Formats: sequence, C-alpha cells, structure tokens
Amino acid sequence: MIWNEKIECASREEMRIIQSERLCETVKRIYHNVPYYRKKMQEVGLTANDIHDIDDLHKLPFTTKIDLRDNYPFGLFTVPMSEIVRLHASSGTTGKPTVVGYTRKDIQMWAEVVTRSLVMAGVHRNDIVQIAYGYGLFTGGLGLHYGTENLGASVIPISGGNTHKQIQLMEDFGSSVLCCTPSYALNIAEVMKEMKVDINNLKLRVGIFGAEPWSEAMRKEIETKLKIKAIDIYGLSEIVGPGVSCECEYQCGMHINEDHFLPELIDPETLQPVAPGEIGELVFTTITKEGIPLIRYRTRDLTRLVYDKCACGRTLVRMEKCKGRSDDMLIIRGVNVFPSQVETVLLNMSEVEPHYLIIVDREGTLDMMSVMVEVQEQFFSDEIKKLQELRQKIMRNLESVLGISVNVKLVEPKTIERTAGKAIRVIDNRKI
Repeated sequence: MIWNEKIECASREEMRIIQSERLCETVKRIYHNVPYYRKKMQEVGLTANDIHDIDDLHKLPFTTKIDLRDNYPFGLFTVPMSEIVRLHASSGTTGKPTVVGYTRKDIQMWAEVVTRSLVMAGVHRNDIVQIAYGYGLFTGGLGLHYGTENLGASVIPISGGNTHKQIQLMEDFGSSVLCCTPSYALNIAEVMKEMKVDINNLKLRVGIFGAEPWSEAMRKEIETKLKIKAIDIYGLSEIVGPGVSCECEYQCGMHINEDHFLPELIDPETLQPVAPGEIGELVFTTITKEGIPLIRYRTRDLTRLVYDKCACGRTLVRMEKCKGRSDDMLIIRGVNVFPSQVETVLLNMSEVEPHYLIIVDREGTLDMMSVMVEVQEQFFSDEIKKLQELRQKIMRNLESVLGISVNVKLVEPKTIERTAGKAIRVIDNRKI
C-alpha cells in the first residue's frame, strides 16, 4: 500500500517541477519576512528573484543550529505569532534550545508525511500503535500521534518510561506497532524477559524506531528479541520532526518526503556537493513550511543518497542509514571514530549485551578511549581468566575495525543506565 501514490511514485521530472515551484515560493517568503535571511542573502549578492529552480539552490547561504540559537526564540519565524498554533523545541546538549513553530497548515503537512511513513512501514488502519516516544517539547511523541490518527489507526499515547506498564498494555490492548528509540526497544525486551512474558503471545509485528543512531546489528538484535520488523524513521525538529524520511518494508534506505524537504549532500569541509554515490553531510531545504522554513539547513548527519526506484514502487529518493554525524565524530589520535562502529562490533558478539558506554579522556597529550561493555549473565563468571580472555577478544575486535587500541572494561548486566529517551553513548572528558 502507498498512501500518496501520485507524489511517492512521481517521475524525477515531475518531482523537479514540484520542488522548483515550491523552492521559489519559499525563498520569496523568507526574503520578504525574515530580516536575518534577507541580510544573509544580500551579503552574497542575492535577491529572491535570483532563484528560478532547484539548480539555483547552491547559490543560497547555509543555515546552522547556531543561526537558530542566535535568533532565539522566534527570530526566524515568517508569520506572526497569531498564526503559530504550536511550539516545539529540541533539548540540545549545550546553550539555548532550538525553537520551531508550526502553523495549522504545517501541522497538517506533518501529519501527512508521518502517515506516509507509517504506511511505508506496513502500518494500516486496523493497527494499534503504542507510542513510547516522549510527548512534550520533543517532537517524537506528538509527531507519530498525529500521523497515526490521520491514518485512522488506534493510538496508545503512553509516552516514554514506565516499562512494566508498557508491557502490560501490549498484552492487554493487543498493541501491534511499537514506536520508540531503538535503545528503549531493547530495554523493553530485557524487562519482558525478567517478567517472563512470552513474546509469542503478543501481537507486536512492527517497530518504528528513530531519534538516535542505530546499526544493522542492533536492528537484528531488536528483531530477534521482539520478533518484529524493525523500521528506521528519520527526522529532526528543525526540519519538522519524525517523518522527514522512513524505510519501507524492504529496509533498503529511508524514502525522503522530498516534495516537502529538498535534500542535498555536501562535503562538510569544502561545503561543495559530493559526487553521486558518495557519502556526504545531509542538507535540507524545507519547501512547504510556513512557520519557520529553513534554507540549506546543515543536519551534520552523514549519509548517501540513492535515486534508483525502490522495489516497493516508490520513486522518492532514499537516504542510507546515517553513518554518524560530522560534528559527533570522535577523533582519537588522528583516527575518525563513530559510536556506530563500536556498536556494530559489540552486537556481533554473543557474549555481551547491547548496552555500552564510550569514555574519552586525555592523558597528557594523548587521547585515550575506553568502552564499558555489559557481559551477558551466563558469561559473567567469577573465573578471572575467562573474563580476561573475553576482554582481550573485544579489544582485538574493536582495534581491527577502528584502527586504534581501545581499553575495555567489562561490567555486570544492567550496570549501564537505561533510558526511555535518547541513549547516552559517549562521555568525552577532553577539553577540546
């Protein structure tokens, strides 16, 4: 099933016409209503009339999270507050949050793209969708909620946390779809095991997971433990929230709703477009948003774009699962390290749990990386020799993938803190 076949199966030329018209309209609206953007464009000698189609996109200046914070809270809004019906904000790790506003039309558009995403994932009107993303300023919960209602499926708006209650409702209400972070899905599976819940008695069949990076190895872990199909969904509050892109049943990249979000890939160092098929930093221009449209927003996510028609019939461009982030990438003794690489190594080892914590310190002038790893209960032995052998094995496996030596600390099951939201995977104690 395809929710909006006319758009989702449009030819490249048809999509180009839609994108070009909407880009020109968006640039005019921003130029005339946002002084900050008008100044940025004038600084590079541009007016709104210089943008004719998507081939002119490269002429426009980039937008970063710093721009949103410099204009906190409402400086980039293109409409008066009387037209804003909802505000969201990303929590952020430092400084002020990034604030986004939605008009009534923006909310309708958001529901549309999330509905498309749900249908891509195989959700239908008869499903009962348990939303365990957080509700509130975070966009995850309400984004999936409105899209599910728009589809006509039943919503359980339980939000995150209270894992025993989550499992009880799955049993009692017959939840067939679970929406949460992938790390929380594993936590649910862990608690199910403790509660001696028979997974075969549940009706769960699809999981829609996002809000944090996760590897193919983690996907297999989730699918095995919960006996579901695990689907990746992508979004960020600055662009709209969940629903920017999502996998279909073939799980071969996330279809971008590119009639609303125009994607580019750039080299994060040179800021120039990367060659077709190469990995680059994902940049989005929102071409239908009214409240706070953004021009060439640098997401910092690294991925590859695939324009081939998918086996599902959709022609929407696909983005591969993000390799990491250009700003979250760790540089350890001159080597680029992504947490997802560590995760993949650990999840391919049967002796450890899928929970880990990377700690980076600087001793003198030397960067040191350590990884705390939970050992599965049956392998956590009092016999020091066996644990030492396992530790050496993990260290060898990590070094072969990362190209640097890593200290490994083995810890007992449930030592690393669990969370219903985004999992904390890295603690960087360096003063860089």
